[in-house]
Amino acid sequence: MLSKLKFILGEKNIRDRIFFIIGILFLFRVLSTIPVPGVDTERLSQFLANSQLFGILNIFSAGGISTLSLVMLGVGPYITASIIMQLMTVMSPRIKAMYKEEGEIGRRKFTQYSRYLTIPLAIAQGYALLTLLSRQGVLGDITTAGMISNLLIITAGSMLLMWLGELISEKGIGNGVSVIIFAGIVATLPRTIAQTLSTAVFPADLPVLLAIIVGAIVVTAGVIFITEAERKVPITYAKQVRGFGAQSAGGSTYIPLRLNQAGVIPIIFALSLFTFPQMLASLGTTSSNSLVQSISSGVTWFFQNQALYAAAYFLLVFGFTYMYTAITFEPQDVADNLQKSGAFIPGIRPGEATAEYIGTVLTRVTFVGALFLGIMAVLPVLVQSATGLQQFAIGGTSLLIAVSVVLDIIKKLDAQISMREY
Repeated sequence: MLSKLKFILGEKNIRDRIFFIIGILFLFRVLSTIPVPGVDTERLSQFLANSQLFGILNIFSAGGISTLSLVMLGVGPYITASIIMQLMTVMSPRIKAMYKEEGEIGRRKFTQYSRYLTIPLAIAQGYALLTLLSRQGVLGDITTAGMISNLLIITAGSMLLMWLGELISEKGIGNGVSVIIFAGIVATLPRTIAQTLSTAVFPADLPVLLAIIVGAIVVTAGVIFITEAERKVPITYAKQVRGFGAQSAGGSTYIPLRLNQAGVIPIIFALSLFTFPQMLASLGTTSSNSLVQSISSGVTWFFQNQALYAAAYFLLVFGFTYMYTAITFEPQDVADNLQKSGAFIPGIRPGEATAEYIGTVLTRVTFVGALFLGIMAVLPVLVQSATGLQQFAIGGTSLLIAVSVVLDIIKKLDAQISMREY
C-alpha cells in the first residue's frame, strides 16, 4: 500500500490528475457556500427539517440546497438529460446508430445533445424550486426581476458543474459526475452525523445507533463483494498461421461478466428521476387550479406512502440496471470480435449462437446485481420507517454511491499504475 502511494506521488501524470480533481472539488465547495440573493436562513432551516425530497436534492448539489447556493441544482438536470438520451437509444434507431455505430464522433454528438437538453431541464427545475421556496417564504418577497436573475444564476451554476464534471472525466480520474456527487456526500456527512446524535435519546437509542453502524459496515462489505464479483465465461483461441508458415499458439482465457455491470448509475438515475415529479407535486399543491391541486396531492400522497415509494424505487432501480447494462454491453459485438480474432467459447458455435449464450449468461448475472441494487436502494427507507431517523433514508443511499465511486476511482488508479509500470 505504501509503495503504491509512493509510486502515485512520484508519477507526475497521476499526481497532476489527482491535484486537478482536488482543485476542481475545492472550487465546487466554494461555489456551494455562496447563497443566491434574498435567502431567509431561519425559514430555510425550518423548511428543510425532515424533508426527504430536499435531502435527495442535497446529494446532487453537495449541500448547495441547504444554503441555496449558486449551484443548488447540482448535476441533477444533466443526469436527467442523460437518462432521457439513454432512453432515446432504445426508442429511436437513428440515435442508437449514432451512439453505437458512428464511433467517437457519434458519441460526441450524443453528449452534445445531452448538454443542450440540460439547459431547458435546468430552467424548468430551477423555476419550480425557486417558486416553491418563494411560496414558503424562504426567499422573502422576491420580485419578478429577482426571480429571473436567480433562475439565470442557478441555471448557469448547473451548467458550470456539468462542465467541471466533464473536465474531471477528461483530465482527472473516474467519472466526473459521480466524483462531484461523491464530494456532496462527503460534505454533508458531518451534518448528518450531528443531526442524528442531536435527535437521539441516550441511552435508549444506543442499540439503534449501534445497529445502524453495523448495518453500514455490512452494506459496505456487500457493495464491495457485488462490485468485484464476476462470472467468468471461458474462451479458447485456435492456432493460427501468420505469414511464412509461422503459427501462433492457441490459449485459454475468459470474458469477465460482472454481476453489476451498470455500477452505481441505476441508483443515480432513479434518484434523479424521482426528484422532479416530487418537486412539481410540491409546487402544484398550492395551485389555484383544482385539477392540478388534486393531481399534485395524489403524487405527494404516493411519495409519502413508504410502501408504494419503496416498491416503485425498487422497480425503477431494477429496470435501470438492465437498461444500462443492455446499452453499455452488446453481446453481438463481443461475439463478432471473438470470431474475428479466432476465439470461441468451448461447446458453443461462433457467431449468433455465441451472442445468444453470452446474452443469456449476462441476463442471469445481471438479475443478481439488479436485485442487490434494488434491495440496497429500499433498505434505507425501511430502516428510516423502523427507526424514525429521517436522515438515514438518504444516508444509506449515499453510502452505496460513495463506496461504488471510491471502488471505481481505485480501479482507475490501478489501471494508470499498471500502464506506467509496463
